[in-house]
Amino acid sequence: MSEGVLPEGRSLERSEELLGGAIDIHVHAGPHIFSSPRRVDPFQAAIQARDAGMRAIVYMDVFEMSNGTAWLVNRAVPDFKTYGGIILNTVYGGMNPRAVKTALSYGDGAKYVSFGAHSTYYQAAREGRLVEGVFTPLSETYPEFRKELETCISIPEGPPSPELDEMLRLIASHPHVYMITGHVDVPEAMRLVDYAEEYGIERVVVSSAVVKEAGLDQLRHMADKGAYIEYTLAAYTHTTSIPKTHYYVEREYASIDEGMSGGVGGGVKEAAEQMERIGAESCIICTDFGVYTLPTPVEGLREFIACLMDMGLPDEDISRMVKTNPEKLLGLT
Repeated sequence: MSEGVLPEGRSLERSEELLGGAIDIHVHAGPHIFSSPRRVDPFQAAIQARDAGMRAIVYMDVFEMSNGTAWLVNRAVPDFKTYGGIILNTVYGGMNPRAVKTALSYGDGAKYVSFGAHSTYYQAAREGRLVEGVFTPLSETYPEFRKELETCISIPEGPPSPELDEMLRLIASHPHVYMITGHVDVPEAMRLVDYAEEYGIERVVVSSAVVKEAGLDQLRHMADKGAYIEYTLAAYTHTTSIPKTHYYVEREYASIDEGMSGGVGGGVKEAAEQMERIGAESCIICTDFGVYTLPTPVEGLREFIACLMDMGLPDEDISRMVKTNPEKLLGLT
């Protein structure tokens, strides 16, 4: 990137052109719990993406196997493709091989298996909100919340547990399925990437929640092992510090999104610099959009493209991260 020099050729029209054939691998369309209104339902998300010239979207759902949603949408929306999978949150009992086995054969079949979002021990133990100006974990404010932590996912050092071993073998036996690290801590994510190599899992995504916590050397290490580094626009801009993605139906458990702190760190500029240093061939850009406080996922992806254009990333790198790499991840090439 050239410091202080805006690149030529930027325009609304060019950002829209780069949506052609794009794939958003992180869309949170409705339904959801009452405290987290959605911007679009799954059908609207697919139709809007199709009409923008995109190739596909991938649904994420913290409560359901979204491959069931994809099955419904694919029957109703012509000339477009959607995918889904399973996020191993506490609604599935955390580390649950039966849930994975079922998801792989449900609807259109799970395209991904994620090791938790709000229900990783690392995130849930830190999930909280400001209490009298001080960020306080829910487990400190509400002792009963500690029961939620008992089934949360963690990836400890040492040999994999029998449950983790079974799930890794299940993923490896379905080469078209990719593994997502989930919102674990950085050392746990690195262990999962190592396990993927050991078990022969060919497709891996390092969650944006991990990316924001990891150092450049750690990200490069995981990329060198073949993992894709995920960058979501929701993690770097817009309503980052607003409590917008609630997981628990108990209103008192409403927390600051991502649960790590109340502050906004980094930004699109920092993300763009990392993409350049890691290499576009190892990165995927997507949105994590769907909540009603944000634009539609399609507009969010266009905005992310436009931001990276402003940061001076060449069109071919942007296209690689929003089109070519997701195509490889989904086995479309």
